[in-house]
Amino acid sequence: MTQPTPEQPPRRHDPVVAEAERWLAERHPELSGRQLVLAAQLAAVASKMIEDGADLGQLKLVAAAAKEMRHAYRVFNRFSGVPKASIFGSARTPATHPDYIAAREFGSLIAAEGWMAITGAGGGIMKAGHEGPKREASFGLSINLPFETNANEVILGDSKLINFRYFFTRKLIFVSQADAFAIFPGGFGTQDELFEALTLVQTGKSPIVPIVLLEGEGGDYWRNWASHLRHDLLRHGWISPEDMDLFRICATAQEAVEEITSFYRVYHSSRMVGPRLVLRLKHEIAPIHLEALREEFSPLLAEGGFEQSAMLEGEVQFPELPRLHFVHNRRHFGLLRRMIDRINTLEPA
Repeated sequence: MTQPTPEQPPRRHDPVVAEAERWLAERHPELSGRQLVLAAQLAAVASKMIEDGADLGQLKLVAAAAKEMRHAYRVFNRFSGVPKASIFGSARTPATHPDYIAAREFGSLIAAEGWMAITGAGGGIMKAGHEGPKREASFGLSINLPFETNANEVILGDSKLINFRYFFTRKLIFVSQADAFAIFPGGFGTQDELFEALTLVQTGKSPIVPIVLLEGEGGDYWRNWASHLRHDLLRHGWISPEDMDLFRICATAQEAVEEITSFYRVYHSSRMVGPRLVLRLKHEIAPIHLEALREEFSPLLAEGGFEQSAMLEGEVQFPELPRLHFVHNRRHFGLLRRMIDRINTLEPA
């Protein structure tokens, strides 16, 4: 999943970072440019924390979190380019429950489309999410808890099983590595993970990805949940009507998989380049559609209109893909989701 990345401001001289740059350049001559600068900033953090008077506990937390993130990225980087779906749901769901059966079916169907599954590695929905795609197409993100420490037998012993001490580092990997979210009924943890994903997309802190809500046959969990959103949040103006477009309630596992895969029919990924939001597409769209997009989705524009071009200056990834870009007002992300849905219906130019 490609994160939106604004242009970096001019760098101020920092003697600690400069010293770290020299140290890194000697040991890693392959580093250059922005990569060297960022690595130097990371290396300088420890020195700056000591200067700030950080105590042992603070240093321990930052060091442990950084090590967890490094290991997780190392595991996931082996599978870069393979789409992945994070699956959330209750660890208490028994194997005979319709939700468990639906989660297992979803995992199997999404794996058949070439995707991999990311779950919490425990029991219930997490285990079902591994049983569907099987061990080869599964990641397990385990969290050390006093009452739940063992990974399920599907992922136990696999190199893609990652053990976390901290919820925040675990959640970072869940979100940053996901090209889609599939949420099944669950308790506090499931709700926390769902609202985290919705909040990040709603505020533009992470790219828009499909968020599908599904459950087993005969369930009413998501119908009741959506009713709560409309009655207790939307009615009071605490969310916008367009925010209800950030997720989809799906009746079946097949419908959920179709919702996810159709999201990437034309749309590929996005990033910020200065004030412009750049949508990378799998093919150009006919110029006649640009004016139609402007008429329907003008609230997204800070100025100007929608333009198509090749890769913009400042971009590095996916140079072969055409771009649709515009000056985004950094608002109305539910409406942006609708626009992506519309783009996915347009034929090639």
